[in-house]
Amino acid sequence: MLKVRVFKAIEYPEECLQYIAGHRKVLEAYGVTKVTSANVDWMYEPYTYIITVSNDDYTKTYGGCRIQLAGGSVPLPIESAINNMDSRIYDIVKDLATGGGTGEFCGLWNSREVAGWGIGSIVLFRVVNAVLNQLPVTTFLGFCAQTTFRNSIRTGYQIMTNIGNQGTFYYPKEDLIATALVLNDPLELKSAHPEDRERMMSLRNNPVQTIVEKGPKGEMQVDYDLRIMSAATSDLPLSR
Repeated sequence: MLKVRVFKAIEYPEECLQYIAGHRKVLEAYGVTKVTSANVDWMYEPYTYIITVSNDDYTKTYGGCRIQLAGGSVPLPIESAINNMDSRIYDIVKDLATGGGTGEFCGLWNSREVAGWGIGSIVLFRVVNAVLNQLPVTTFLGFCAQTTFRNSIRTGYQIMTNIGNQGTFYYPKEDLIATALVLNDPLELKSAHPEDRERMMSLRNNPVQTIVEKGPKGEMQVDYDLRIMSAATSDLPLSR
C-alpha cells in the first residue's frame, strides 16, 4: 500500500528533505541540474504545501509535488524561471494574486520504482486540484514539461497564450520545451475532462479514502488522506 498525504512544508522538514532528494535524483537522471522548482528556500516559507506518495511507515518517498502560493517571501517558480525571457510574468502573477489568490503546481516527480503501477503524474495532478478548495486561490498556475502536458490539459489547465511564444518556452535547457498554464476554475473544475473531474471531485468530497489504482504493470492500493495536515494532529512522523 502507498500513502498520499498533504502537509505544510514548514512543519515537516525531514519529509521535505526526502521529497527534495527524490526530486533531484529524477532531474539528474534526465540530465537537468538547474531548475527553479529545485530551489529549497520554500522549506521555510509558510505559503508552501507538499504532497507525497510514500510507503506505509513514511520511510521512503516514491513521488510528490509542491503547491506554492503567491504572496510569501518566495516567488513562484514560474516567475523565477521565465522572467528573463518574458518579464510580463510578474504582472500576470500580481494581477491573479490580487484578484482572489493564486499559486503554482510545481516540483512534480515520480520514482521509477512505482512506474507502471497507476501512480503516475495524473494522480498527482488530480490530488493537487482536489485540495485547492482548502486554499485561498481563485486561479492556479503550472509550468509543465512536454511529458506532463497532456495530463495538465486533462485536468483543466489551459495554455497562457499571452506570454512567451504562445505560452511556450525553451526551459530548463534549449532542447526542452515547457508550457505556461493556468487553471481558471479551481473550485468548479469544469474545464477538466469529465472522467478526471469525477475523480477529482470524489477526492475533494471524500478526502479520506482508499482506491485501487491500475496501471500497465498491475494494481496498487493507495490510501489517500487529502486533509491538509498540521503537526499537532497528523499521523505523519513528527520531524522536530
